[in-house]
Amino acid sequence: MIKILKYGEVPVSEIFARRENTVNVESVVAEIIANVRQRGDTALYEYSEKFDRAKLTALQVTPEEISEAVASVEPRFLEILRKAAENIRAFHEKQVRSSFVISENRGVVIGQKIIPVDRAGLYVPGGTAAYPSTVLMDSIPAKIAGVREVVMVTPPNKEGKVNPVILAAAKIAGVDKIFKVGGAQAVAALAYGTETVPKVDKIVGPGNAFVAEAKKQVFGQVSIDMIAGPSEILIVADGASDPRHLAADLLSQAEHDKLASAVLVTDSAELAEAVREQLEIQIPQLERAEIARASIDHNGKIIVADDLMQAIDIANEIAPEHLELCVDNPFDYLDAIRHAGSIFMGRNCPEALGDYFAGPNHTLPTSGTARFSSPLGVDDFIKKTQFTYYTRSALEAVAEDVAYFARQEGLTAHARSAVIRTGEE
Repeated sequence: MIKILKYGEVPVSEIFARRENTVNVESVVAEIIANVRQRGDTALYEYSEKFDRAKLTALQVTPEEISEAVASVEPRFLEILRKAAENIRAFHEKQVRSSFVISENRGVVIGQKIIPVDRAGLYVPGGTAAYPSTVLMDSIPAKIAGVREVVMVTPPNKEGKVNPVILAAAKIAGVDKIFKVGGAQAVAALAYGTETVPKVDKIVGPGNAFVAEAKKQVFGQVSIDMIAGPSEILIVADGASDPRHLAADLLSQAEHDKLASAVLVTDSAELAEAVREQLEIQIPQLERAEIARASIDHNGKIIVADDLMQAIDIANEIAPEHLELCVDNPFDYLDAIRHAGSIFMGRNCPEALGDYFAGPNHTLPTSGTARFSSPLGVDDFIKKTQFTYYTRSALEAVAEDVAYFARQEGLTAHARSAVIRTGEE
């Protein structure tokens, strides 16, 4: 049963308990990465047989497999995937940056170029659930950014096949290549390349502890989006909220993972009790009841605050991945929220809208990192480079100032390079 606490009975820093994985994955992942670097495809085939129980004859998904998968998916779901893709595309197109040039001073041109990475790698989890939503959320921004090639990796089932809905989403999103590889070995393959899997410039997408550790270890060899932790939801709700709705929203994240955190902060003790009752009614009705039960009992909390502004202060200190603001006039409070991965406004905006359909990205910072990082977006797939041009007369006008500055730092070669062209040395 979920705990109900009065604000102050537990430190805010412990409301979302930061859990350390008890399994020492670091050394296991380091060994996998080294093996893939040394043995390439051979290691990937062996790991597929060991971890996925799949004896593969080829790593890359063929066009025929994709066509067969798309044909097997229900037409209604294909249409929903297309609608979701349209919403995601419309939102992320607004994020596109432009290069700029400044030439206000005579003889001086400076500017910035926006350049997409050449190749992006997308990790899509397998296991207990298939996530076509992740395919859409992580590949569409890359395509909008102008990435030349989007490469997807995802674990196969025991028959050596990829879930059809994953392949259908990849087709709709325009993924260029798909490989039947999962786990830390897939991250290693993307980071270093093998005979079949191409090396990428950036790896994005969620995964288990082994995938997260692998991304951490290859960072620097390639760029990554973030090190994501277990799912989180924090709901700020007033006493007029429907406890059935709040319980359902808490459980929408609790069913992800036994380590997920679902927290309600409210100004109403009566609502807190009603939500706890609703959780006990709704948990047994879930297909993933065992997972949700563990999440709610071990990591769930209801915090009773003095008022809504105190509840928002708690939210800002926690910086949750998902923040629901269940009040009548949510825009009155929007400016007060400074730290959250994604905000869901009002009584009719469950977090599930963001997971699948609304358009804003669902790959979000967790574990308090929303204090300094952002949702996945087009910016994650671009890099910026600068350029500078001076005519001789423009250089002559500032060379002595540049040289003087350099000498203050004790870098006389810098100073000489500024004045040598002007004949002042």
